[in-house]
Amino acid sequence: MAVYFSYAMVFLGSILMAYNIFRYIHFAKSVRQYGNWSREKRLFNIPILLLLLFLLGYVAVAMFGKPDLVIGGILLGGSVFVLVMLVLIQRTVSRIRENDRLEAKVIAAEDANRAKTAFFSNMSHDLRTPLNAIVGYTNLAKGSDSREKQTEYIEKIGKASRQLLGIVNDVLEMSRIESGKAELSPEPTDIEELVRSSGDLVRAQLAEKNIAFTLSCEVRDRWVDCDGRQLGRVLLNLLGNAVKFTPEGGEVALSLKELSGDEATARYEIAVRDTGIGMSPEFVESIFTPFERDKNSANIQGTGLGMAITKSIVDMMKGDIQVETELGKGSAFIITLDMALCGEPQAKPEAAPNADLIGRRLLLAEDNAVNTEIAVAILTQFGFEVDVAENGMLALDRVASSPAGYYDAVLMDMQMPVMDGITATKAIRSLSDGERAQIPIIAMTANVFQEDIDAAKNAGMNAYITKPIEVDAMIAAIAGSLRR
Repeated sequence: MAVYFSYAMVFLGSILMAYNIFRYIHFAKSVRQYGNWSREKRLFNIPILLLLLFLLGYVAVAMFGKPDLVIGGILLGGSVFVLVMLVLIQRTVSRIRENDRLEAKVIAAEDANRAKTAFFSNMSHDLRTPLNAIVGYTNLAKGSDSREKQTEYIEKIGKASRQLLGIVNDVLEMSRIESGKAELSPEPTDIEELVRSSGDLVRAQLAEKNIAFTLSCEVRDRWVDCDGRQLGRVLLNLLGNAVKFTPEGGEVALSLKELSGDEATARYEIAVRDTGIGMSPEFVESIFTPFERDKNSANIQGTGLGMAITKSIVDMMKGDIQVETELGKGSAFIITLDMALCGEPQAKPEAAPNADLIGRRLLLAEDNAVNTEIAVAILTQFGFEVDVAENGMLALDRVASSPAGYYDAVLMDMQMPVMDGITATKAIRSLSDGERAQIPIIAMTANVFQEDIDAAKNAGMNAYITKPIEVDAMIAAIAGSLRR
């Protein structure tokens, strides 16, 4: 009986040792994947060879030896010992991995908090700078009796307001990108005209700093299918940085080249080069990271979001952006894009001349008193007659109860109490009277994202005006929507 029991222990020990070999092989593979163990590759194989020798010894004892209870117990105990040690080692490694993972999360969280703290510190400064200008020049304008000085102060208030709006737009755009909500809206775009108009937007700033500006375009195919608004944002980000970081008397160059192409697609290179302060190699490594700012440019205003937004847009367009820079000698940002070619779209009919606007009656649906005052003042300057409804329900009642054709158009805010603009628009479009149901409705809202524009279009709105109001864009949208 003791003999059979001895053989059973040797048999179980052999099976257990074979399992230990299998388990160790998988463990060794996982450890190699966890870190760079190329130099220790042979060391990982040594335990396998030793375990194989143990297994062969077990088999030899079982086949040719005469094991007793002592030998059987030693062999089974050895297999159990190896298994226990493997389990302990695996758990220890798992604990180390988990600790490393948690430590990495803590480090990442601390880095993110430091970056956000720096961002909010910079943001506080960057927001207060244009706000200080707006408040200061407003007080100066109120206290000045000189018409010339008041005009100068108002122009500076407008400049500071646009600067403030740019900061807000950057923060909102970065938030959308990080949440995965940013999307492209491709449409036929004259890429040469887009590049030239982007350059025109910064000419005045460059001239103020006495910076020489050159613009060159070498393209065969001008019309491409792309999101011109987002690509324009990329160009303005790069050109804006070139203006900020290039000292007086420097040079900035903007170029567009068509590198290659066929009947369907073409590859374009857009480059912005400057002779500015350049960047350190350390900063170049993190230039596309949100909230990052170069310590060498701490006295220059910026949120640290522009380049992160630029990189995200280029990535969405499946393009590539490269940076060439040397501290003290300037920088170059080179974008390469493959874009589908398309034909030139048909010209849109011209909007009605401003003379046709005089006496036209508009219904303004707006719940904010300040926005209402501004909009009414602007519209009446162009000869419109304006009625006001404080929410979507009142706007619906006004349209439904007024004589057909009484209102020429409705300017509809999107977010209002009682009934929002989308719901009110759908209700107006559902009116039984065809003429009332087809009244032009124009969104006038602070909602500026593409999904908001799509929602307005799907609800039946004819045009879309964003706040803060740009007067020319608003009048053009109204004139283009009015029925003749």
